[in-house]
Amino acid sequence: MVQRIYIPSDTTAKALGADRLAKLINIMASEQGLELDIKRNGTRALYWLEPLIEVDTAKGRFGFGPVKEADLESLFAAKFWQGDVEHPLALGLVDDIEYLKKQQRLTFARIGAIDPLSLSDYQHLDGFKGLKKALKMDSQALVDQVKESGLRGRGGAAFPTGIKWQTVLNAPAEQKYIVCNADEGDSGTFADRLVMECDPFMLIEGMIIAGLAVGATQGYIYLRSEYPLAYKTLNQAIALAYANNLLGSDIQGSDKHFDLEVRLGAGAYICGEETSLLESLEGKRGLVRAKPPLPAIVGLFGQPTVVNNVLSLAAVPFILDQGAKAYADCGMGRSRGTLPFQLAGNVKRGGLVELAFGPKLSELMFDFGGGTRNGRPLKAVQVGGPLGAYLPESQWDTQLDYEAFAKEGAVLGHGGVVMFDDTVDMSEQARFSMEFCVAESCGKCTPCRIGSTRGVEVIDRIRSGENVDSNIALLTDLCETMVDGSLCAMGGMTPFPVQSAMTHFKEDFVKNAASTTNIEEV
Repeated sequence: MVQRIYIPSDTTAKALGADRLAKLINIMASEQGLELDIKRNGTRALYWLEPLIEVDTAKGRFGFGPVKEADLESLFAAKFWQGDVEHPLALGLVDDIEYLKKQQRLTFARIGAIDPLSLSDYQHLDGFKGLKKALKMDSQALVDQVKESGLRGRGGAAFPTGIKWQTVLNAPAEQKYIVCNADEGDSGTFADRLVMECDPFMLIEGMIIAGLAVGATQGYIYLRSEYPLAYKTLNQAIALAYANNLLGSDIQGSDKHFDLEVRLGAGAYICGEETSLLESLEGKRGLVRAKPPLPAIVGLFGQPTVVNNVLSLAAVPFILDQGAKAYADCGMGRSRGTLPFQLAGNVKRGGLVELAFGPKLSELMFDFGGGTRNGRPLKAVQVGGPLGAYLPESQWDTQLDYEAFAKEGAVLGHGGVVMFDDTVDMSEQARFSMEFCVAESCGKCTPCRIGSTRGVEVIDRIRSGENVDSNIALLTDLCETMVDGSLCAMGGMTPFPVQSAMTHFKEDFVKNAASTTNIEEV
């Protein structure tokens, strides 16, 4: 009997030696006369256990991890291919691992379970069921489903997806576009990459449905250039979709048409801003456009354009398959459905955690993350990327909800959660935020371009103990000017981490000062 073994093939697993393990297991099995069918699946995104090897059995998949090359001899001695055997790396049934079992995986239900480039695997687990229904519905009905689901953009603004689609649907034009923002540049984020590397047909399906909903016949995935594996996987998946009449003309005999291609990004963080992205996609320098007009009315090549994040589009197939209510029933308040949180930084159990909106941030960091990797006390956490606020312990019980975070002067953003232990210098982190803006600003508006440069200089003076009171007042004014005067979120949000660090970690700013400062008034 041939025994199937699953070994992940995403970027992180590969970096941890998964390709080498697959090769060695195949060699060792051959030497022992074993028939093992090695299948390269996506990752479960339980990254502290990678490489995670799974064995298919009648009871389900049994896991072993994290597996290193030196562990293979003992695994073979224990006959790991039988699944339920005793071994120090044995994890039991993968689906019963608490970290995975406690999640609500709607968008990420298939990752780790399927071969990313197997259409049959995807279809076996409900793939293209949403598209099948969408092909029989009119455009307004599709938009209404997304509206009723409560789906919002999975970026900084969290704008309702259905309203954006309605605007594009109502805009008169002979040509409309669907643009997927896959320029995942926030620190500590990798959910977009996992969609594209581990379940690419889900994104393709979501984009086709979006095209049907607004009357667009051309789609583009604007992909972060630092994701070579995602680029390869997406192009292979798109080719398979064309070959199986899921893209192109007369999709599945429906007389509907949608084309899709991948375009590599320009390596600039600012191109994650939708108008800068459109400029880059048109072959221009990535500069932020003034709004209005909105991209939904005057977007790519001057035409009505839906610009959505990977996670927003990836949620659409579930909504169409299971219905708007099934998605909206998850979450709280105006934050409906789920968000894949990504635990990174100094964390014991890093990985992806998809949850319905509502639990507390502390539950995410401790119940799932297990606290810091080195066991030191946790001091701060930054949520929402490099433009997100630094949250102190007093804010860790904030519910994972867009509005709840906004009340605290913070953002959920793309769901990236970066944890810091008590050795971190928060004045240094504040300086990094300003320095990041210096490097990544498109330079179009003065508050962002000049303000960030001056911000680095002022923070350096504060940290050196020079005229601390007056420089703190100056930094406060500078941050307010950037928030109020910047053209886009790059300059408008850069002060958030700086202001939060000054407010909650003032001791890190004044430790070099010769006298007491008025930072308490910030």
